[in-house]
Amino acid sequence: MAPGGSALKEVLESNSTGMDYEVKMAKVEVNNNSKPTKSSGSAGIGKYGMHSNNGVYELLECPVCTNLMYPPIHQCPNGHTLCSNCKARVQNTCPTCRYELGNIRCLALEKVAESLEVPCRYQNLGCHDIFPYYSKLKHEQHCRFRPYTCPYAGSECSVTGDIPTLVVHLKDDHKVDMHDGCTFNHRYVKSNPHEVENATWMLTVFNCFGRQFCLHFEAFQLGMAPVYMAFLRFMGDENEAKKFSYSLEVGAHGRKLTWQGIPRSIRDSHRKVRDSQDGLIIPRNLALYFSGGDRQELKLRVTGRIWKEE
Repeated sequence: MAPGGSALKEVLESNSTGMDYEVKMAKVEVNNNSKPTKSSGSAGIGKYGMHSNNGVYELLECPVCTNLMYPPIHQCPNGHTLCSNCKARVQNTCPTCRYELGNIRCLALEKVAESLEVPCRYQNLGCHDIFPYYSKLKHEQHCRFRPYTCPYAGSECSVTGDIPTLVVHLKDDHKVDMHDGCTFNHRYVKSNPHEVENATWMLTVFNCFGRQFCLHFEAFQLGMAPVYMAFLRFMGDENEAKKFSYSLEVGAHGRKLTWQGIPRSIRDSHRKVRDSQDGLIIPRNLALYFSGGDRQELKLRVTGRIWKEE
């Protein structure tokens, strides 16, 4: 299975963390032909404003990493600026003129940034909110339009995108099974169940109620005990995930284990969901009992369904 698709564009996140600032909006004079945009963002409070399209915005781009700069913004004796992250990387030497940087802050540029109003970096994905410069990072950390990370857990896949893009990526690049319907009946077989090395076994995607759900089933060590676990993740935000519920069941020989819960959003990583034990957990001894026979082969049938809460 390929860890990622070359046909898909990866969306790179900035490594700059920035600080949270409480700043007052500078008054902006808008002419009669301007049309301000009111924010309706889910995180941070966007306001009426215009995106500054003059050279000031370009001055705030670090010449080394090209990310926007946030305090402390450093400058050399000749006035060339760069961000604090890159200052350490260039060994205190200005990358433009090669002068020693020292510890000069560009306070004027930091102050000018307070008056700017800028769009969310995910504008091309549907977010049309405009924010004060120092509120932008905080909003983007929770913007509902920010890209999702590939939910495939069998490899370290770095592909990100919207849900339709990831569905195609899972099918074409990871060869994930796709099913239509809100009920499932899967049989999992492993020839040597005593080999448990945090192995991810299977991911299946279900198209149900016009949305996509990821069914995970895997083996891993829970403390010293090997266990099997099945859980469901929703391909969308947490608030949307809460509109659905699901149940899982496994058993044999007159005994069964059941689980009912709310699917977790793929905003939560696969490992986070697994480590929180938010799903159907089957101890190995019980799994082998359900399998029957000489206990040398794992044969588990997991059934379940997804429904929408009224």
